[in-house]
Amino acid sequence: MSLKTILLGAAAIGILAACSSEAPTETAETETVETVAAETPTYDAAAFYGTVSLRSSSPGGFAFSPDGSKVLISSDETGIYNAYTVDIETGEQTALTQSTVESVSASTFFPEDERILYMADNGGDELDHVFVREIDGTVTDLTDTENTKASFGGWSADGSSFYVITNERDPRFFDIYAYSADDYSREMIFENTEGYSPSGVSSDGAYIALGRERTSADSDVFLYDVASGETTLITEHEGNVAHGAYTFTPDNSGLVYATDEFGEFNQAWLYDIETGEKSELISADWDVSYVNFSPSGDYRVHGVNEDGRTTVEITTADGVDFPGLDIPQGQIGGVRFNDDETKIAFMLSSDTSPNNLMIVDLATGEAEQLTDTLNPEIEEDALVDAQIIRYPSFDGLEIPGIFYVPHDASAENPAPALVWVHGGPGGQSRAGYNPMIQHLVNHGYVVLAANNRGSSGYGKTFFHMDDRRHGDVDLQDIVYAEHWLAEQDYVNADQIGILGGSYGGYMVGAALAFEPDVFKVGVNIFGVMNWVRTLESIPPWWESFREALFDEMGDPATDGERHRAISPLFHAENIQAPLLVVQGANDPRVLQVESDEIVEAVRANGVPVEYVIFPDEGHGFSKRENRITASEAFLSFLDTYLKGEGAEAEDAPVEE
Repeated sequence: MSLKTILLGAAAIGILAACSSEAPTETAETETVETVAAETPTYDAAAFYGTVSLRSSSPGGFAFSPDGSKVLISSDETGIYNAYTVDIETGEQTALTQSTVESVSASTFFPEDERILYMADNGGDELDHVFVREIDGTVTDLTDTENTKASFGGWSADGSSFYVITNERDPRFFDIYAYSADDYSREMIFENTEGYSPSGVSSDGAYIALGRERTSADSDVFLYDVASGETTLITEHEGNVAHGAYTFTPDNSGLVYATDEFGEFNQAWLYDIETGEKSELISADWDVSYVNFSPSGDYRVHGVNEDGRTTVEITTADGVDFPGLDIPQGQIGGVRFNDDETKIAFMLSSDTSPNNLMIVDLATGEAEQLTDTLNPEIEEDALVDAQIIRYPSFDGLEIPGIFYVPHDASAENPAPALVWVHGGPGGQSRAGYNPMIQHLVNHGYVVLAANNRGSSGYGKTFFHMDDRRHGDVDLQDIVYAEHWLAEQDYVNADQIGILGGSYGGYMVGAALAFEPDVFKVGVNIFGVMNWVRTLESIPPWWESFREALFDEMGDPATDGERHRAISPLFHAENIQAPLLVVQGANDPRVLQVESDEIVEAVRANGVPVEYVIFPDEGHGFSKRENRITASEAFLSFLDTYLKGEGAEAEDAPVEE
């Protein structure tokens, strides 16, 4: 995980899914907007979240059942994620877990039977445990200790054991255990006393890939020899170079790792474990996002983050294109092979369609869609495709963005607009299906998801342009997003607001406090309001990159004055625009007190403030009913205070 994305969190609401459908990149100067004669039907949030969300199982696990007849996925069919199997012949779905409280993330089948491993936390506290579900439905917590964060780490080649990464010994550091697949007895194979970040175990159990971040721009990969206990630095270098581990090769002869040593973007390189030789494996004009192999190693899958969309290639192991696959256009994700490599399963989505599970027969190349997840109440033509645009910032730097325009927005019918700011700070807004954004656009809001400087995906120079300049240059990029929107004739220049989650929520507070005349309203979704407190109260499991975090953001012991200067809470008297704040009570990254205090401070200004708290959520909203409530709160607030359609509302009470 990139250092600069740690505030974001995998569950954070509003993260834009990737989409690999090819589309020309448009610039601000050539942007056009299509209009339709017919009135576009509108739908409430329940309709958008009535759409089913699917997730693939772990890339380090077995997605197919031992007999190859089923695929393991996670689905929120019931309103919360549970583990399911999908029959590849009939598409029949069978729930393996029936959680009504905690979201379940399906990890893997066992190689010889239909037991599964899955992960779940407690109310969004991010303290995931690893569970085994027996064939009869009995469930056992394999990591049943307090204040423990654990994850599935892959299988041994012979299927006799699996690996679990856990911080139960010391909350600051993650150790690795090998668990017996028969009786779940375990043995520690790596005791982490030096603060490494475990990245993977070779399938023969002989080596462990470890990461270490020195700064936000400089990191290394190490190889730990389990038998000897020796640790070897494999990415020796000079200057600032970022490295990270992708995966071991299936024959365990090499480690595929990422490096930006040779240009702006991450390339995939191969380290030969026996000889120590390094060779380039994959390079592109964008970041190589991931690299995986089929079980035998005959096939390779890699993804490239190409201007906010992911392109995926399936090749032979030596990089020769795999011919004859009849895959529909769209975003491919989570490619998983069956045991004999005759079939692959993957998720396919687009800007207007969520993930659907696909099966491809590699002999014939034919693809079959096994699910239909878009709510049948919604006409897909009523949704909008994302456009890739760029606009100039205060210093002339071009800022990329993902742009959504309602079908009926025009010069004759200008629409209100929102600047959406992603989390991170080094996250990235990406094209793809997003029910929250589609809900807003469907109700007449133009949305520009701006990738301000400091965002990932656009090269290391761009990525580091905001280091220790947060709330300054990155904020100006967001201000200039508003200026660009105001120049579009299909946008109502007097009705532009700002919305964002996590670090994006911070940017909402910063915009309203430090540029109070720019945006008419703000929607802050669990945003940092007091950097002094946040940096002093980071979770213990961030210990391995604490030093790098402080290099990026500043050490609270020495940079407290600057942190106060950029924290909206200490300048809340400047906020005069109506504000909506949404918070999960169990958030370990941005504590609830951050939202409590900004709400109280802004209300003291006599400014309308609405506040929604979810007692059963953390840094992101995993339960469908809560996502619906949040999205309806966004729309109601914006309709009242940005569109001006409702009566001036009294301060809304806190929802407990």
